[in-house]
Amino acid sequence: MASLLFILLLAVVADTAPRCDLKLLRDCADVSKTVSKASGVYTIYPSIKPAQVYCDMATDKGRWTVFQRRVDGSTNFYRGWSQYKAGFGSANGEYWLGLDNLHYLTNLRKHELRVDMEDFTGSKVFAFYSSFSVGPESNGYKLTVTGFKNGGAGNSLSHHNGFKFSTFDKDQDASSTNCAVSYYGAFWYNNCHQANPNGEYLWGKTIHFATSINWSSWKGYKYSLKAISMKIRPVS
Repeated sequence: MASLLFILLLAVVADTAPRCDLKLLRDCADVSKTVSKASGVYTIYPSIKPAQVYCDMATDKGRWTVFQRRVDGSTNFYRGWSQYKAGFGSANGEYWLGLDNLHYLTNLRKHELRVDMEDFTGSKVFAFYSSFSVGPESNGYKLTVTGFKNGGAGNSLSHHNGFKFSTFDKDQDASSTNCAVSYYGAFWYNNCHQANPNGEYLWGKTIHFATSINWSSWKGYKYSLKAISMKIRPVS
């Protein structure tokens, strides 16, 4: 009887133990290569911890891992450091993937960035950058972004190149004030911003200066975009 129980126990352990021969999906490029070429929500492993993301498989040959998305104002983006570090929201709608995950994804190989935008008239534009990476927390998750190519949106992100990430409870910008507090967001603020994708969700033209979802080179500082998504993929 004891030997039978031992054999059954071994069978259970063998069935539930992690498979060391299975390769974890690191990003949406891996998903496209091995699982599916359909856009949707998938589980990836930027580190040993799983994360749900939206994979854009349709735009410009696909394989995009979306790390930031605003579509309807249903999720509050005025949050503190710990939440921007870990990530929040739902990959089915509005979300932020997390600074740790961004660092893990962009640390080991070169990535490119695409920022897609839409206004309330249905006009759509984008900005493309051939190189994008986020440093470790010990260096403030510093942004490195270069190689701009215009898709109608203009270049509002290069102004933020080389700066650390700031939130209302962790001020790392180049301003004498806290940009995150002043402009109701969280971002790689300079002194202060030309882009504010994590600002408050308003509805198009507004009297409020620079506090909403701005991409200043396209719509200026008094227009809140209807939708914006920031997505990365490894350079082939």
